[in-house]
Amino acid sequence: MADEEDPKEYRWETGYEKTWEAIKEDERGLLQSSVAEIIQKAKRKRQAEKKGLSRLGMMRHLYVIVDCTENMTMQDLKPTRLVCTTKLLEVFVEEFFDQNPISQMGFIALKSKRAEKVSDLTGSSRKHIKAIRGLANLTLSGEPSLQNGLDFALKTLKLIPAHASREILVIMGSLTTCDPTDIHATIDALKLEGIRCSVISLSAEVRICKFMTRETSGLYSVILDDAHFRDQLLQHVEPPPAAKTQENSLIKMGFPHGQAEEGKDPALTLCMCHLDSTDEPSHLSVGGYQCPQCLSKYCELPIECVTCGLTLVSAPHLARSYHHLFPVARFLELEFHQQAEICYACQKTFSETLDKMIYQCETCKMFFCTDCDIFIHDDCTRAWDAAQFQPQWPVCRIRHLGELYISANKKYQRVAY
Repeated sequence: MADEEDPKEYRWETGYEKTWEAIKEDERGLLQSSVAEIIQKAKRKRQAEKKGLSRLGMMRHLYVIVDCTENMTMQDLKPTRLVCTTKLLEVFVEEFFDQNPISQMGFIALKSKRAEKVSDLTGSSRKHIKAIRGLANLTLSGEPSLQNGLDFALKTLKLIPAHASREILVIMGSLTTCDPTDIHATIDALKLEGIRCSVISLSAEVRICKFMTRETSGLYSVILDDAHFRDQLLQHVEPPPAAKTQENSLIKMGFPHGQAEEGKDPALTLCMCHLDSTDEPSHLSVGGYQCPQCLSKYCELPIECVTCGLTLVSAPHLARSYHHLFPVARFLELEFHQQAEICYACQKTFSETLDKMIYQCETCKMFFCTDCDIFIHDDCTRAWDAAQFQPQWPVCRIRHLGELYISANKKYQRVAY
């Protein structure tokens, strides 16, 4: 009896976390509030880990490997895992290229123990979104082969210059992987090349995935629901710290112009970006961007000139890639003792029952609620819809945001800073 009442745990039990105790039902018997609280705590943890003036990989080359096997037909994410994943990936692609305009991305599908290329490594978001929507027509079958997907991405990423950031993001719905050889050899090759591998699991933690992320300095996460899935996916929008093997070098870039000769009307010309495209054939047009080196015409930026190989960008593209180096300073967390009546940003009235903690900007000494603190430090660096912004916010109350917004006809517009 004495042994049964002994509260001491066995050695194999001491490291076990009772994660179910962190999730509690609210007054209506729902779990959304607990999941939202977990997401909020994770965001604040990421804010605390951010450091300014750190070396980041700004020219990113990212391969997204998507599990397209029969495990993605499960309905724990509505309507199915694959449909939910494709919808969130469309948002991820838009956010990624909005915050990393001079970067490139590619997609790989794992199906029937093989790896198939969905889209090439390119900087066009339209091509990727079209390829992602095409995943809905795939027949989901077989088991995934994580090693084949990693090898496929490794063959391309190892050819990327050493000054660029090379990353792999795996969205895994299966708990198993069927590999032809030893996957540890592939992980060692990824580590040697300085390729950062991260995994988002849709089911449970898998040891080989956890080992791979730890060896390559990546991130590993297991989702709780679709909202948590979105948060974990958008976590990879911001550039990661640069690898130790990443070199420093000067990159030659061109800033195109569209000016024609004085006194002459602009001529109708073909753009080079759609010249050989079968999906979107090129057509005669007046507008466009001319390469300053070879005068080739392109209809969108950024892009690499197919004629002379010069990277063509605009000044706002560099600004959006550069602003990650200077995150907004973290606010001071304080217990609420009637320091202020309303939140300086959203004008919400503070309540002792709801607002146990408030946050103070150390520069202007103003107080903010928890939602505004999360928005200023995390969400505002992404391209959210205009509906996300309160129409009553004047410009002076959103100057703490990482990007500048102006009010015009009660709608907020993005402005390059």
